[in-house]
Amino acid sequence: MLSGRSTCSWPYRCWFLIDFIYYTGDLPPHNVWNQSREQQLYSLKTINELLGKTFPNKTFYSAVGNHEAAPCNLFPTPNVRSDNISWLYEVLADNWIKLGLPEDTRETIERGGFYTTVIRPGLRLISLNMNYCSWENFWLFINSTDPLDQLQWMIQWLQYAEDHEEKVHIIGHVPPKQCLASFSWNFNKIVNRYENIITGQFYAHTHNDEFVINYDEIDQQRPISMAYITPSLTTFSNLNPGYRVYRIDGNYPGSSYWVLDHRTVIMNLTATNIYNRTIFIDEYDARDAYDMENLFPNDWHNLIERLKNNIDGPLMGLVYQYYTKSYANGNQCDHSCRRGLLCDFITSRSEDPHACDSIPN
Repeated sequence: MLSGRSTCSWPYRCWFLIDFIYYTGDLPPHNVWNQSREQQLYSLKTINELLGKTFPNKTFYSAVGNHEAAPCNLFPTPNVRSDNISWLYEVLADNWIKLGLPEDTRETIERGGFYTTVIRPGLRLISLNMNYCSWENFWLFINSTDPLDQLQWMIQWLQYAEDHEEKVHIIGHVPPKQCLASFSWNFNKIVNRYENIITGQFYAHTHNDEFVINYDEIDQQRPISMAYITPSLTTFSNLNPGYRVYRIDGNYPGSSYWVLDHRTVIMNLTATNIYNRTIFIDEYDARDAYDMENLFPNDWHNLIERLKNNIDGPLMGLVYQYYTKSYANGNQCDHSCRRGLLCDFITSRSEDPHACDSIPN
């Protein structure tokens, strides 16, 4: 995910217009159990060095993916001393600091793969290690609520940001809607409390192009926050590679730092194979594609209402096409598929039995 200006045709020749980069994890390949620590560290070192060379003088703000561990998904909790994961966090700290993070982020990265820093005056970043909420992390059978005290730590920094009139972006790999319920519901309560300063959430993991609206826990028709689940660069599975450029409000005193628009760029695999060269295309700009005035939570809520009213119509088909990064078209998603997709877009808490009651059958 890149924060930049949309006045140039992407990708490579416009790198100098990028302000900063969010990289939300999963650098190693997805061969899952056929991985060793040595292979993981080689992948991390090689790719991070390549990123630094490709985008010189740009700061990367990274998060830990589930595929960084060896074995995949397994991140031991702090009380497990016989099989800790410090071998990974120490390397990540070194790599991320080389890519622009300040040295004062090292302590929490080495402790648990999370950190906070100021991107610019008025905008704070919180990077969470969402592997400590993922149902795929078997170590959480020991303690699934908040084993790293990450949520307590996040609350402290959100309060600091509120007291010092900062806005906050949150990045992580696994979206909160895919976390274990105890973590997911507590996370949603925190977003509710600090809705006035959390102006962007950015996740990955699903490989698809998605979004999730957080709603007020009391008035569940009032949208309060946006989580963008951005498309993956990997083709796994049955997808075109993609990435996203965000246009964010700022940089001026009192900026909201909300996402104002975003452009998704994909690599057309079919054309790339036919012509034997990499072919990137601008897939869509959100405001134009969905006829939205802005990208505030209420604008996304209004889009959901339009989709509910014509769930089998062409706009929902377009949403599905972009969901697959134009690998599939809307005709390949039937009514049940479309309803399920809409349900995902408004479910910010895992195992919420009533999140999708408003979607017509």
